[in-house]
Amino acid sequence: MAATDNNSAPDPARTIRALWGTQEPPRRGPRHTLTIPQVVQSAIKIADAVQNLDRLSMRRVAESLGVGTMSLYTYVASRDELLELMLDAVNAEAVAELRAKPEGEGWQDGLRRMARISWDLALRHPWTLQVFTGRPTLGPHSTERYELELGIVEGIGLDDVEMDAVIAIVQTHVEGVARRRVEADKVVRRTDMTDEEWWGLAYQPLAEVLDPANFPLGSRVGTAAGQAHNAAHSPEHAYAFGLERLIAGVATLIANPTR
Repeated sequence: MAATDNNSAPDPARTIRALWGTQEPPRRGPRHTLTIPQVVQSAIKIADAVQNLDRLSMRRVAESLGVGTMSLYTYVASRDELLELMLDAVNAEAVAELRAKPEGEGWQDGLRRMARISWDLALRHPWTLQVFTGRPTLGPHSTERYELELGIVEGIGLDDVEMDAVIAIVQTHVEGVARRRVEADKVVRRTDMTDEEWWGLAYQPLAEVLDPANFPLGSRVGTAAGQAHNAAHSPEHAYAFGLERLIAGVATLIANPTR
């Protein structure tokens, strides 16, 4: 996780109270004119706009709300706590989509839908891919999201540890590829050049120095992939290809009674 704006030690109990809305406001200090959800939504709006958590400071959030930075600390104890509140808030979007389960949906399509929800959420809020808490966010929306995701693989022949692992590996796959997609988009914006335009400029100089006979596998496979994706790499293809391999692996696990 990015560094906090202050040096306060983590207080899981306080953070949990803030996440679940049971944190009592301080009896001393400035009169409270805001709510924690207002603070969180303002921070999310800024993070979505700048797409870089290094540019999300407590001071910037405070200025957007028209209060002093120290006043903001009476709502949230630290920047790390604010990030957890932000993550839980965006997880409410995933919860709403997960609840809308199509009738008769099987577990394979359920995992595909879960993955797509996570993919879309990451692209709507790219900053979420920069938050590494190292521990679960224990808020109401994050907890319900996990419950709904587990429901997809409940009763299909997995034990509890395997159920948790299946959800984890699918989410890890989606987050990893989404992170690559976000970084690729940043490169296009930074260089003001598409991958196709970049390869158009790089092809001839590369052809002058690279003999395909010296790298037969790389040349053959790289050419085939480049022609298929019109780029050196396609995050969308990696997302779909990897997800289907994971689902096939889960099916094999279920079918193996001696595991």
